[in-house]
Amino acid sequence: MEEQLKSRVEGDINQSEERSNWDALITDQSTKEILAMDARYFLHQSMSTPCLEVVASNKGSEIITHSGHTLLDFHGNNVHQVGYGNELIIHRLISQLNQLTFSPRRFTNIHAVQLAKMLAGLLPGDLNRSLFAPGGTLAVGMALKLARVVTGKHKIVALENSFHGASLDSISAGGEEIFKRHMGPLLPGVTHIPAPNSYLNKSNNGDNPEDFAGYLEDAILKEGGDVGAFIAETVRNTDVQIPSLDYWKKVRSICDRYGVLLILDEIPVAPGRTGRLFAFEHYGIEPDIICLGKGLGGGIIPFAAMVTRDKYNIAGDISLGHYTHEKSPLGCVAAISTIEFIENEKILAKVTADAEWFGHELHILKTDYSIIGDVRGIGLLWALELDSNHKTRERVSEKAEKIMYHCLRNGLSFKISRGNILQLSPALTISREELTRALSILDDAFRKNS
Repeated sequence: MEEQLKSRVEGDINQSEERSNWDALITDQSTKEILAMDARYFLHQSMSTPCLEVVASNKGSEIITHSGHTLLDFHGNNVHQVGYGNELIIHRLISQLNQLTFSPRRFTNIHAVQLAKMLAGLLPGDLNRSLFAPGGTLAVGMALKLARVVTGKHKIVALENSFHGASLDSISAGGEEIFKRHMGPLLPGVTHIPAPNSYLNKSNNGDNPEDFAGYLEDAILKEGGDVGAFIAETVRNTDVQIPSLDYWKKVRSICDRYGVLLILDEIPVAPGRTGRLFAFEHYGIEPDIICLGKGLGGGIIPFAAMVTRDKYNIAGDISLGHYTHEKSPLGCVAAISTIEFIENEKILAKVTADAEWFGHELHILKTDYSIIGDVRGIGLLWALELDSNHKTRERVSEKAEKIMYHCLRNGLSFKISRGNILQLSPALTISREELTRALSILDDAFRKNS
């Protein structure tokens, strides 16, 4: 029971009464057989295996299961920024498959060069130097290595309850307990400080952003000047924490004062989810290193990037990444096409308009259902935080779980974070009619389960 409660706090649930009820509803024999084989041959892990259902196809904002069940996907592991099965990206990838499918190390290719140049043109200042990798975890690892080379310091500061990937170095920087359980010694020299969560911490810290930024300065001073980097998501993705402008301004100032590199992890939210290509653009700051991934591959190719300043191009005598698929022509074509699609189809303006409308509708839900303690969002990244007492913030994990499974049964998939936060992140191409349908499913779920 204790392990189940921990899992509820951290994320989606593999084994629970509601999960068992869901499994019992699957009657399609072929689906049951595939799920049984999946459970038999894959190593089980929290939040992943055993699996909920079998996906047969996806398109746009929807996934269709093997048994014919259609779901609006408001989870998508944040790879579906430009929608599933984006025709532009598929067309270009098919063309690329007939030309160059792999670029061995020690060689480059035109697509890798074009993408690196494109990122340099899109990012401000001297953020002109890229390294590519097959996944965001690897981009974070390269960023942490580079910070050590640049500063000569191995200590870092990160945020509590944060997530930066699942490898040993990235879970050391991250703050989620479920990834660290049974792991033993991790990367030394990591200090975790409270994240700028104005709702959860209101009773302790008020709403003053300087209180949260001050934790960073305290940590740097406590470590005696040995901190080389501060790593954080610009906007926290899973439980959707949106720091104030003053918070990031002060953090940038603190990093500059003490010679600490600011590493921004925008793997889940860039490009475009917040209504800007990069989330830090909302705050008028520049990172020293930015990590990108997930949606960068157009929901098709696993692909990530780390971009840093020209003056940090000083690691030529070591291998920061050197990954087999580093300059993947397929990954680079997918990334270029993703960014061009967002620009050409004016997706950022659409996301901004959707945010105003969707946020208004979610606040109406909050008015109708007292279990919703907080609504917060930016662009097409939103959260409904559920609790039984808005002063003490008592979580209602069981009710959140019931609401999630009710929505799954009725055509809406999303993630639960920290046991009581419904995280809603649809494809950026989603239609207003589909957003309306999702709201209707949510309303029905709250009416029947809260």
